[in-house]
Amino acid sequence: MREFDVQLLTDAVRRMAAQSNQILSPDVYAGLVRARESEDGLTAQSILDDILRNADLAAGKAMPICQDTGMALVFLQVGRDIHFQGDPYEAIQEGVRQAYEENYLRKSIVKDPLRRINTGDNTPAMIYTELIAGNQVKVSFAAKGFGSENMSQLAMLKPADGVEGVKRFILKAAREAGPNACPPIVIGVGIGGNFDKSALLAKQALMRPLDVRNCDPFYAALEDELLEQVNNSGIGPMGLGGRTSALAVSIEVLPTHIAGLPVAVNINCHATRHAEEVL
Repeated sequence: MREFDVQLLTDAVRRMAAQSNQILSPDVYAGLVRARESEDGLTAQSILDDILRNADLAAGKAMPICQDTGMALVFLQVGRDIHFQGDPYEAIQEGVRQAYEENYLRKSIVKDPLRRINTGDNTPAMIYTELIAGNQVKVSFAAKGFGSENMSQLAMLKPADGVEGVKRFILKAAREAGPNACPPIVIGVGIGGNFDKSALLAKQALMRPLDVRNCDPFYAALEDELLEQVNNSGIGPMGLGGRTSALAVSIEVLPTHIAGLPVAVNINCHATRHAEEVL
């Protein structure tokens, strides 16, 4: 059994919250560079040049990539041989507080969805926990802006809708997002489970590096097909036309009930801010 000081969580979350808001991860930066190289329209090229220039300035000056510095999402994979010394959830919230205060990141969270009073420190973070083998803790952090989050959709399809129905729904969600999610977007898809689990799968799919495909060849091929179709839509960077409407489509799946086919789509903007550490 490993005794685990929760201060490690506070420090890791503080680092990742600052890093993900100021520095594009290498997979996202590379994806944007590839998108720029593939564009032949002057407007699309200019927009992608501006996106890359903005990323370079943010990294060089330790400033936010975007004014919406997001809701903090933390995925924990906790080894079963870990014994926490202290409250891990409060340690995570403290890491968010410190990062958003120290780095002048916008505080966007309201404590009640209808009365709308700001919490003043960007907490609470949304925390998702999974038990795994071993004595380590993997922490994945995402700063989720709501221009893209608001474009999320979920459908309880019929099994008879099959793969074609799933494709139609995903493409519909991408088209309806249009310019609102600051394309080129990243599309996370969750298929299976139940109503709530499919939505979580879609969000987890967005944590995958853009250059990593689903390990099942069937779903990897479906990801590639959907990405091609989204990019053929003509939405383009910032919705002003072009070859690149999305950087990636990532699909995660779970078993489901014989009477159901849940499908969820969660969309990220072009920044797709995420980071991870193993402690």
